[in-house]
Amino acid sequence: MDDIDRKILGLLQNDATVPLADLAEQVNLSTTPCWRRIKALEEKGVITRRVALLDPAKMNVGLTVFIAIRTNQHSLEWLTRFQRAIDGIPEIVEVYRMSGQIDYLLRAVVPDIAAYDAVYKRIIQRIELSDVTSMMAMEVIKRTTVLPVSYAE
Repeated sequence: MDDIDRKILGLLQNDATVPLADLAEQVNLSTTPCWRRIKALEEKGVITRRVALLDPAKMNVGLTVFIAIRTNQHSLEWLTRFQRAIDGIPEIVEVYRMSGQIDYLLRAVVPDIAAYDAVYKRIIQRIELSDVTSMMAMEVIKRTTVLPVSYAE
């Protein structure tokens, strides 16, 4: 990966709908070589997909809830059941397996506390947990989907 690829990635992260001709001009290439680079980045799995980002408030899911989960079960069987349990809950938009005091950290988006309570009940109905702690975000200070491109090799 070179500086032109990094610049293409930076530009596409900010606006994946930018016309190819404009993108090529911004990275000082003609359209065909620029298109080839994009296709190569897709084939290598660097670009995994192109999506539309929606405004959570306009989608009526303006409340973000972080759910810290601890379990006393650490088998692959339990992890598989856990993954299946949360896969069917669309309000859960991110899941991380953690080190330290918390085993899993989930991020959910919902309209209100009552909707979160329904999500919580679906989780505990589907899988046994040792401890669940929920934290409501009061304000979003920074939210981005843009990854730093300077580390890409």
